[in-house]
Amino acid sequence: MLSSSLNRVSHSLLRFSSIRSLSVAPLPTEQAIVVDRYKASDIKSHHNVSKQQLNGPPMTDPEIRLPNDARIRNSLYDTEEERSMAGYSSTIRHDWTKPEIAEIYFLPFYELMYRAATVHRMYWDPSEVQQCTLLSIKTGGCTEDCSYCSQSVSHKTFVKPTPTLKVQEVLEAAKKAKEAGSTRFCMGAAWRELGNKKNAFGHVLEMVRGVNAMGLEVCCTLGMLTAEQAKQLKEAGLTAYNHNLDTSPEHYPKVITTRTYEDRLNTIANVREAGINVCCGGILGLGEAETDRVGLLHVLATLPEHPESVPINALVTVEGTPLGDKDNIDSVDVFDMARMIATARIVMPRTMVRLSAGRLSFSEAEQYLMFQAGANSIFTGDKLLTTSNPEFDKDQALFQKLGFRGKPAHKGPLIPPKEGQGEVHITHSKAERAQSYA
Repeated sequence: MLSSSLNRVSHSLLRFSSIRSLSVAPLPTEQAIVVDRYKASDIKSHHNVSKQQLNGPPMTDPEIRLPNDARIRNSLYDTEEERSMAGYSSTIRHDWTKPEIAEIYFLPFYELMYRAATVHRMYWDPSEVQQCTLLSIKTGGCTEDCSYCSQSVSHKTFVKPTPTLKVQEVLEAAKKAKEAGSTRFCMGAAWRELGNKKNAFGHVLEMVRGVNAMGLEVCCTLGMLTAEQAKQLKEAGLTAYNHNLDTSPEHYPKVITTRTYEDRLNTIANVREAGINVCCGGILGLGEAETDRVGLLHVLATLPEHPESVPINALVTVEGTPLGDKDNIDSVDVFDMARMIATARIVMPRTMVRLSAGRLSFSEAEQYLMFQAGANSIFTGDKLLTTSNPEFDKDQALFQKLGFRGKPAHKGPLIPPKEGQGEVHITHSKAERAQSYA
């Protein structure tokens, strides 16, 4: 299946190369040279595509996609130094400084939105949005003291502890989510960590295998993981693991005291080393300053690998939690969310940015603004763990209104239309240029 997908990618990109060559003027030899990243020799050498396949007739199917595996997909761009379009340039970096990110974050709003939308179109098809469904398989009774969470045993809220759902119950919910158009099914448990929950973990592994067998991508959020537990989840077919950092390292101790920031980073490392896609983001509205929002993005953007997806949540306050009972916490508005999403899009261009909790509090027009800022993934369905989320039918109507379509499960993203049309100039490393002249 992967070789077939790559064959189609190579055919389409070979067609696009002639378009690019017309739009790039010759440059002096001392300057950076804009060349086509997708040369037939590159794809053949990396992925064993036959000469006959590469030189075959052009594909007529417009649904040309890149590989779904983020690591394989990103390896296609190993020699890429920079992309540019409409006066903006973008590059994949892991050495961002806080001042650099702050400079982007505090841009005038109109300029930030335009820049983010431009970067988004350099790397993605903006019409395609991933749809995810999150199911709470174990609600309440968590021993963590997160000051925003209704599931903590430290807080008296409407949430009452319930037993872990049966495997069949979860599989039935996954089937309904698939029928409603969702392509990634996420399972959340109110646990501090998996620890020695051998029976429960065995059931989770069975759930992962069952959901994966339906053709859905599978995500879990189960608290802290060991390296061995991450390995077993990978073997069971887990696509991604969610473990949010919530906020900046500096503000974090004001939000939670039962787990350190380093604990969270260790779990993220275990997930990454197991070959599972990392889903990691944060929450706005925890009493943080804007510098803390910049600090969170700095941590994410300087990880050894950028997360495959970054969920941006707006706090949904719950009575009985410390943050829910405070009157001096400023509410999060659409400009806060759009500014955070736009900055994440610019500093992590190849990452999916997910519009997550709190979406129900925003109008359709406000949600559109957040999509324009660079969001290309959403949570959809009736519940987002213990708080309301837009229903499937409403989301489908919104997609139709905005001209969006859902990203299929187990298929990579579409090639950006602007790239295919030759509007994105791609600069490569000196080593790559030298190789192209050999």
